[in-house]
Amino acid sequence: MRVYLYLLLGLVSLGAFAAPLEQQDPAAIKAQLQDYYFDAARRGDVPMLDTFIESGYSLDTRDAKGYTALILATYHGQAPAVERLLAAGADACAQDQRGNTALMGAIFKGELQIARRLMATECSADQRNGAGQTAAMYAGLFKRLELLDALKAKGADLNAEDPLGNSAARLASGEIRTAAPR
Repeated sequence: MRVYLYLLLGLVSLGAFAAPLEQQDPAAIKAQLQDYYFDAARRGDVPMLDTFIESGYSLDTRDAKGYTALILATYHGQAPAVERLLAAGADACAQDQRGNTALMGAIFKGELQIARRLMATECSADQRNGAGQTAAMYAGLFKRLELLDALKAKGADLNAEDPLGNSAARLASGEIRTAAPR
């Protein structure tokens, strides 16, 4: 697989396809490369990610849902891939289409080691998703109290509220506010 990717990357960068340029489908080539990249992140294939990194591939490329390789590696519990992507410069603060970050995904999935690593980045402790929720709210909701304490130490406002009036402190105590039924 890695050899195939090297060949594909080489052919794309050198324009060395046998078919005339007008017969190539750049969108299909780009989509195939993205599939390989995101699959490597999901599987934690660090050597494959290294191939992309060494070739200068955009680390913060997004899929149809706005997921980056870092978000996917986090969600799938691939700590070495997360570390490699961060070391190469992937944006830890990047948000998917719903505004969720890799840190929010790590907290949701219970990937505590990855969450701690992501908290060491320069992202705001109070970064909000599209629903107005913060990573601290996720930590409170899912009872990740050790992460809640670490987020507080990083400066997270545990009393900040989402539009429904939920705060990290309330969620951690078991109080969950939901929208009124229609």
